[in-house]
Amino acid sequence: MTISELTLKSRDEEPVRRLEIFTGSGRRREWLPEEKARIVAESYDAGETVSAVARRYALSPQQLFAWRRSARVPFENAPAPEPLFVPAVVAAQEPEPAGKRARSTRKRKAAREAGVIELEIDGVAMRVGRGADARTVAAVIRALKAPS
Repeated sequence: MTISELTLKSRDEEPVRRLEIFTGSGRRREWLPEEKARIVAESYDAGETVSAVARRYALSPQQLFAWRRSARVPFENAPAPEPLFVPAVVAAQEPEPAGKRARSTRKRKAAREAGVIELEIDGVAMRVGRGADARTVAAVIRALKAPS
């Protein structure tokens, strides 16, 4: 006779097939502040999701979100960082004198220039048209910003 036959039974005629005994404090773990900081920083890495990082460390996503929220608290009182955006200058185009060009040429030019953004970085002007590939534009901007 086994111990499961002497104890709990799911039905009178069938013995319990599985018996678990929990000792200690269960799944509750104590995390060092350095470990928490490392896990929170990892959750902010590009291409990472909170759920994936939480799964990796056997945490619930809610627990990791709570750690992230508590890590933000000291920074709320910190001085504001320098702005990351540059001011945008919108310049209106000078109207062309009437009769100088044919009407269809003006329409084509207006359609071609619609949605064009012009960037100027360190004296270098770059025009980005509608439908431009974002990765290419980002690579050009990084190349312009890189020190020579």
